[in-house]
Amino acid sequence: MITEYSIYINATLVNLGVLFAVGVAIGMSKEQDGAAGLSGLVAWLVATTVLSISGVAGLQGIEESAVDSAFGNIENVFIGILSGIVASIMYNRFSHVKLPDALAFFSGKRLVPIMSAAAMMIVSVVLLFVWPVVYNALVSFGEAIISLEAVGAGLYGFFNRLLIPTGLHHALNNVFWFDLAGINDIANFWASEGEKGVTGRYLAGFFPIMMFGLPAAALAMYHTAKTKRKKQAASLLMAAAFASFFTGVTEALEFSFMFVAPLLYVVHAALTGLSLAIAAMFEWTAGFSFSAGLVDYTLSLGVPIANQPYMLLLQGLVFAVIYYFVFRFLIVKFDLKTPGREDEDPGEGEVDESYSVEEGTLASEKDETAVMAEEIYQGLGGNENVLTVDNCVSRLRLEVDDMDKVDQDKIKATGVPGINVVGKHNIQVVVGTQVQFVADEMRKMHIKDD
Repeated sequence: MITEYSIYINATLVNLGVLFAVGVAIGMSKEQDGAAGLSGLVAWLVATTVLSISGVAGLQGIEESAVDSAFGNIENVFIGILSGIVASIMYNRFSHVKLPDALAFFSGKRLVPIMSAAAMMIVSVVLLFVWPVVYNALVSFGEAIISLEAVGAGLYGFFNRLLIPTGLHHALNNVFWFDLAGINDIANFWASEGEKGVTGRYLAGFFPIMMFGLPAAALAMYHTAKTKRKKQAASLLMAAAFASFFTGVTEALEFSFMFVAPLLYVVHAALTGLSLAIAAMFEWTAGFSFSAGLVDYTLSLGVPIANQPYMLLLQGLVFAVIYYFVFRFLIVKFDLKTPGREDEDPGEGEVDESYSVEEGTLASEKDETAVMAEEIYQGLGGNENVLTVDNCVSRLRLEVDDMDKVDQDKIKATGVPGINVVGKHNIQVVVGTQVQFVADEMRKMHIKDD
């Protein structure tokens, strides 16, 4: 079973770049249409063909042996993400363009792959000069971190968590987890290639944090919540803690205190770095393909290159104690407004059994997910203000016309872990692992109101 799973993982990781190209294109297009995914694939094929060793040799008029080694690693996640972004921009711009009758066949969605190919040709010309510089800088950075051994792993873990609010942790992960700079920790671990006790050092230290540390932090936040808000805090924190332990999905839990108590988040980032450094120092290794939860931990036990993975459980128990008492002390000491400790609003506790979008149906009689979706939708300003509804693994990604019309207090009243305004018209609402169902309900409202 482990062998079959490893083959599956390696097959996925080898093609991760093209998967990102298609996935990002669909995810970032306004209508999430299949034409955007096809365009992402087209953009990927253009870039990886033009910038291949033979392609660059032809463009520069030199022998293939003289081509910069950077172009030997052009089929990577970075190029996949870039291809997806370009394709999504082309879809959003050209999917509804009408051409003259003589060219009408190429109008609308058929125009998108053509424009994506043209745009990616221009991007590829730029990358012809930029990519060697970027690639060699990344390799140098990776080599510097590797030379620091356990300390380097700790620094990576610290910045991995610290960059999550900006989304830049993905760029950092590309260096250590994938074959962007020659480290390729995930694929090498599952292929059981490399050095026992070393391969997987940029993965192992996350298990004690996600399986034990963060759930313990959730328990500390629950115990310090106000008495009359414990039930509400429990529904949020316990579900997020279980998701972190079982699947390694931590965003719902991290966003619950990331912005309301940044001190806790910095401590969390520091403890994550410490965990990676300790695991690397003692050469305890395990690996994941999705995230550092129980599922991946269990599957990684049978990989031959895993080294003393059971010690990560002992490390996790120690970190659980540290997280619990450090979080509890800081919350009480500085009166941090973690879930369940927010300032009370006037009229809090009153029940509003208003009518839902479906006329004649009381909100209290509706599905809990639908109620949450409706409240968030109205807090965003309703149909007049909401432009697009999208989601990732734990967050709603929304585009609004006027950010001033967004009522963040109303959205927070639904019990969501956090809100992140990322631009003049873009806002993210952290929901948790049930985000897809909330997003589906909101899309129904959006379509109906349209």
